[in-house]
Amino acid sequence: MANLLVRDGSLRRVIEAAQAAPSLHNTQPWHFAVDDGGTLQVRADLDRALWVADPRARALYLSCGAALFNIRAAIRMNGFNPLVWPLPQPTFSPTVLAVVRAEPGRPPSLAEREMFHAIWRRHTDRRPFDSDPLPGPVRTALEEAAGFEFASLRLLSSRDAATVLTLASRAGAELARDAEHQAEMQDWVGTDSEQDGIPAAALPERARRRPAPVRDNDMAGAVPTIPRQSGDYEQFPLLAVLTTERDEPADWLRAGQAMQRVLLTATVHGLAASFLYQPIELTDMRGDQAPAWPWPEHPQMIFRLGYGHGAAAAPRRPVDEVLSRTTTAE
Repeated sequence: MANLLVRDGSLRRVIEAAQAAPSLHNTQPWHFAVDDGGTLQVRADLDRALWVADPRARALYLSCGAALFNIRAAIRMNGFNPLVWPLPQPTFSPTVLAVVRAEPGRPPSLAEREMFHAIWRRHTDRRPFDSDPLPGPVRTALEEAAGFEFASLRLLSSRDAATVLTLASRAGAELARDAEHQAEMQDWVGTDSEQDGIPAAALPERARRRPAPVRDNDMAGAVPTIPRQSGDYEQFPLLAVLTTERDEPADWLRAGQAMQRVLLTATVHGLAASFLYQPIELTDMRGDQAPAWPWPEHPQMIFRLGYGHGAAAAPRRPVDEVLSRTTTAE
C-alpha cells in the first residue's frame, strides 16, 4: 500500500485539515514540509509569530499543536495510523515542532469519523450564547477529551468563572493600554484579508454588561473605528480552563492537541466555543508582574462554551502557501 503522505490528493486533504485549526488572531503560524519518503514536518512560521503578545511562543505552540491534532485525525480518516515524534531534536531545525508519518491501520471508527467531520464545522463563535446548561454526559466527554491528550479540563463553577472573568477583564484593560500590543493587534484584527486575521464581521458584539465573557477591551482599542453592535452575553457563562502539570514547550504542544480535541468534541455535541486568553497572554508578557493565577495547575487556554447560533468560517491561506516538498528530511 502506498504511503498516504506521498499521494498528492491525500496529502492536500491532510494539510487542509491542519489549516482549519484555530490560532491566536488567526495568524496561522505554521508551515508544513513533506519529503519523498512521506515524512511530514510541522514547522513554526516565525514570520507569523506575535512577538509582543506571545514572547514565549506559547500561543504559537498551542496553534501548531491544534494543527497537529487535525493532521492525526485526517490520517486516521484515511485508515492509516499517525506516528508522531514531538521535537525538537538535534537533527532537525529548532522550528520543526513535530514529525509525522503514516502507516497502514484499521478503518476509522464512527467516533473518529465524527471527530474528523467536526473539523470543518468548528468555528470560533464570539457572539452571545444561549444559557442552556450542559448535560452531564457532555461535560464528561469534554473532560475525557482533554485527558486523552494528557491534559486536564476544569469546568468552572459560577463563582470560579466570575473570578476568571474579572482576571480576563483586567488583563484586557491593561493590554488595551499597551501601545505595542495594540499596534500588533491592528495587523490581525478587523482586517479585510481573505487569507488570515479576524475579519470585522467576526468581531464580538460590544457587551452591555461587564465583565464580558469575550475579548472586548483590548480589541476595541485595536479597532476603534470598526462599528460593532451591542449584545447581551450570558449572565453566568460556562467557562473551562485547559491545564497541564508542567509548563514547558512540550506541554504547550500537547495542550494544543488537547485544545483541539476538546473543541472538536464540543462541536460533535452541538456546542460552540470562543476563547479568553488575556490572563495567560499578560502573564507571558509581564511575568511576575501579572496577577497570579488562583489555582495550582498551569493554565494553557480558557474556553467559553455554550449553544451558539452558527459562526462564519475565518479565512485560511491556500494549501500551496503553507506546504513545501523536499527530497530528504531536513
